[in-house]
Amino acid sequence: MNITQIENNLTKLIKNFKKESFIYQLLLAYNLPKATITRLKKGTANLSKIEGEISLKKKLFFKEIYNQDLHLAISNLAKEIKHDQRFVIVTDYDTFLAKDTKTNATLDIQLKELPKHYDFFLPWAGMEKAQLQNENPADVKAAVKMAKLFDEIKKDNEDTSTEFIQELNVFLSRLLFCFFAEDTNIFQDNQFTNAIASHTQTDGSDLNNYLDKLFEVLNTPQNNRKELPAYLDAFPYVNGGLFAKKHKVPKFSAASRKTLLESGNQDWSAINPDIFGSMFQAVISEDQRGSLGQHYTSVPNIMKVIEPLFLNELKEEFEKAKGNDKKLSALLKRLQSIKIFDPACGSGNFLIIAYKELRKLEMEIFKETKTLALSQISLSNFYGIELDDFAQEIAILALWLTKHQMDVVFFKEFGKTNPTLPLTEAGNIVQGNACRLDWEKVCPKKENDEIYILGNPPYLGYSVQNSSQKEDMSIVFKSIKKEYKSLDYISCWFYKGANFIHKTNSQCAFVSTNSICQGEQVALLWSHILAISIEIGFAYTSFKWINNAKHNAGVICVIVGLRNKCNKQKYIYEKGIGQSVQNISPYLTRGNDLFVEKRSNPLSPLPKIGYGSSALDGGSLILSTEEKEKLILNYPEAAIYVLRIMGSQELIKGIDRWCLWIEDSQIENVNKIPPIKDRILQVENFRKKLVIFG
Repeated sequence: MNITQIENNLTKLIKNFKKESFIYQLLLAYNLPKATITRLKKGTANLSKIEGEISLKKKLFFKEIYNQDLHLAISNLAKEIKHDQRFVIVTDYDTFLAKDTKTNATLDIQLKELPKHYDFFLPWAGMEKAQLQNENPADVKAAVKMAKLFDEIKKDNEDTSTEFIQELNVFLSRLLFCFFAEDTNIFQDNQFTNAIASHTQTDGSDLNNYLDKLFEVLNTPQNNRKELPAYLDAFPYVNGGLFAKKHKVPKFSAASRKTLLESGNQDWSAINPDIFGSMFQAVISEDQRGSLGQHYTSVPNIMKVIEPLFLNELKEEFEKAKGNDKKLSALLKRLQSIKIFDPACGSGNFLIIAYKELRKLEMEIFKETKTLALSQISLSNFYGIELDDFAQEIAILALWLTKHQMDVVFFKEFGKTNPTLPLTEAGNIVQGNACRLDWEKVCPKKENDEIYILGNPPYLGYSVQNSSQKEDMSIVFKSIKKEYKSLDYISCWFYKGANFIHKTNSQCAFVSTNSICQGEQVALLWSHILAISIEIGFAYTSFKWINNAKHNAGVICVIVGLRNKCNKQKYIYEKGIGQSVQNISPYLTRGNDLFVEKRSNPLSPLPKIGYGSSALDGGSLILSTEEKEKLILNYPEAAIYVLRIMGSQELIKGIDRWCLWIEDSQIENVNKIPPIKDRILQVENFRKKLVIFG
């Protein structure tokens, strides 16, 4: 279910409005299960027995209100809900009021305007838009616009080849630059959008050719341009690699052209590249669309990495150097030579925040020295590796946008700045597999280079790694015995990072799940890292990830900073408070570097444990809420065999899941229920192929 479909569904709902079916059609518009809606109509799923009220657990409380103050009514109802309903809705079928009980956002419209506000109920469709403390509403609005444009373009272009998708990715990143440029004085105000509106057909038939020509112009210096119409020649030379290569522009229709123009009318000057880049990536990556607006690492979490890794020390040095121009000059040179490297950079969040913070500190030094110099912190000192080609494109683009925004801040402060155009090469972001690339070729290190490696690499426990990821592990840990197979995937980054900084003036720090600092993984990983005179310089002990991303609210993380052994202070951070300690063990406790290793024989006379507790069902005994409801709707007698399952993932992440629980004496009756019989056969086949004990 994409955004365009939802908007179309709501348009049809209003056009064919029927009071008695309105609320059910509203839920169906967001792709809620038909079985649930059927049960709601019958009353079996309706938790309210009062006429005119619909109460669906965790989803909705709806009430028809007549001859009363709707605002007072919804306020009172929102205080009284008892089943975690996400939305409260009241209406007299003229006015329509709604409240999101999670974000406290409200909607107050005429019912006929509902299609214009399709984004309010996106959580029903799995597109969560939580308002984080540092979230910018402009980013969410812009991402929704781009999602709609992406959907329309896909309608007009049925090509699903890898080559076309890659070209579409490049096209969208170019489009985003143009939208941003016309709202931030890189282009003239609204120059890009107005040119399209004025010089292309309304049916969209010539828009691809127009954009193809425009992109060529943006890659051509003024003195090389010949016989161009004035409206094209008015665009400046951009370069920087963004428009250098020839890529096919997708075809457009009247609808997609209209959507493009609507996107251009959005104010793009207000977007934050550190957040919007990841949101934009989620828009385009269909497997991530369900978490629109939330697949980014929040700024507070990034600061937990970069502050103890290098920023705190730089700020302390600045405070000590105040009043001493010689020391301040030396600090400036240090800032301008620092290299930042994220070998799992995604759409560039860590690189962007690091760049911003270095630029801010540089400006503070300029103010202190009353210098008239221009910024010398170059994007060429920022390096990254990203597996996804589109995320790589967005990371490069986001760094450009960030540089321009910081140049604007610099201009306001000092009255001059470096020119934005033509663009210079934006960072050294390489597309590839970080586990297999030579990091020193991506980020060359010279003697005395000050390099900080950082990021939030993929976690993936050993049991959920695919064949390619397992091969990555074997390549990274080729010098280690087979015990590495029990390590989490993120161990590759810690191991390669430790070897990169070995005997250098560099450090690294990564966000990780806390599993690599618990249990058998500690000895398997950290014994090899600490053996080469690497130590843990700082660590954040287990904390809950503060992003409100869908199914991610309860991820428990740590941050571990590595450096070569030295006499500098070490800090353990707990609940945001850093404490100086003599040593940080690989269990992230104060104390010596001890390892509890795996044993094949018990210390006590207890028998050996072969495998532990596991369903060993290949997933066939587990049901989602939708699967459970469908099963019971079609086979009510199956209800006694379905129980709620509550494990660590369900508890931590708040996931609802169910399982089939069948006693031996019940097998004859169960086999009369075809879906359950099929699942039992699937389990049997799975277990026959499974070898548990070697």
